[in-house]
Amino acid sequence: MPLQTGFYRKTLETLAVYRELVVIMVPIAVATQALAEFGAIKAASPWLAPVMQLFGLPPELALAWLTGLLVGMWGGVVVLFTIVPATALSSADMTVFCSLLLMAHAIPVEQRIVARAGPNFWATSILRIAGAVAFAALLHQLFAATGWLSQPIAPVWKPAANEGGWVGFAYGTAKTLVVMLGVLLALSWAMELLKAVGVVDVLYKALAPLFRLVGLRQEALPFTTVGLLLGISYGSGLMLAEVRRQPIEPRQIFLASVFMGFAHSLIEDTLVVIALGADPTTVLFGRLAFAVIVTAAIAFVLSRFSEGSLAPGDSASRP
Repeated sequence: MPLQTGFYRKTLETLAVYRELVVIMVPIAVATQALAEFGAIKAASPWLAPVMQLFGLPPELALAWLTGLLVGMWGGVVVLFTIVPATALSSADMTVFCSLLLMAHAIPVEQRIVARAGPNFWATSILRIAGAVAFAALLHQLFAATGWLSQPIAPVWKPAANEGGWVGFAYGTAKTLVVMLGVLLALSWAMELLKAVGVVDVLYKALAPLFRLVGLRQEALPFTTVGLLLGISYGSGLMLAEVRRQPIEPRQIFLASVFMGFAHSLIEDTLVVIALGADPTTVLFGRLAFAVIVTAAIAFVLSRFSEGSLAPGDSASRP
C-alpha cells in the first residue's frame, strides 16, 4: 500500500474514532462538572475520609482524590493544595497520594472509552480503583516501617486553579478536545510512517518481553504502548480503531485495558507528580512493577479459569 494511501486511510479511521470519543467524553464531562458545581462531590467526600487512614493521609485529602477520581488528575492536584498546605505533607505523603491519583482518576470518562472497545466498564473500573488502593496502602506501610521519605516536600511547581464555573469548564474541555485531535492524528501518521521505515518492529521487539510478562501478544502491542507512554484516552482510541480494523481476542483487549489502567501516561503524568514532590522511583518504576505483577496475576487466573472451564470431553469434540 502506498504511503500516501495509508495516511489517508489512517486519517479517516482516526477522525471516526475521534468523533466517537467526543460523543463519550462531552456528556460525561458535563455531568461530572454539574456534580461539582452543585456541591455533590464535596458533600460525598466525608464518606471517603475514613479511607484516607489506610494511606496515613489527612482526611481532608478525600475531597482531592474524589475530585481526581471523577473529574481528572488535574482537578485532583489543584484541590490538593487548596485544602492542605504543602508544609503539612511529607515526601512519603505526597508519593502515596500521587500514586493513588495516578492509578485512579477520571474513571467515568476513561473507563467508558475503554468499554467501547469491549471490556466491561464496572469490571475495569473496580480493578483500577482496587489496584490504586492496594498500591497506595502498600507504599504507606513501607514508608511507615522504614521512615523513608519522611522529610517535608519541596515542590518545584504548584498548579494554579483555572477559572471556575462553566466558562472555565467550557474553555478547558474545548482545549482538551483540540489537543486530543492533534495528538491522535499525529500518532496515527507517525505510526504509519514508522511502520514503513521499520522502526515500529524494532520498538515492539524491545517491549515484547515486558508485555509477554502480562500475557499480551503482538496484536495488543501498538495501543498498549501508546497507552503506557501517553495515556488511556489515546491508547484506548487506537485500541478502538484496531478492534474495528481486525479481530482481536477479547482477553487480549481486557488485559491491555487492565495494564493501561495501572500504568499509563508514564511521561506526562509522572513528570507532573514529580514536580509536586513525589518520589520519582516510586511513581515510575514502582507503579510499573506493580502493574506488571498484578496484570500477570490476572492473566494467570484468567488462563487457569479458561482451562478449568473445559470439560474432559470438550477438547475431543473440538474440530
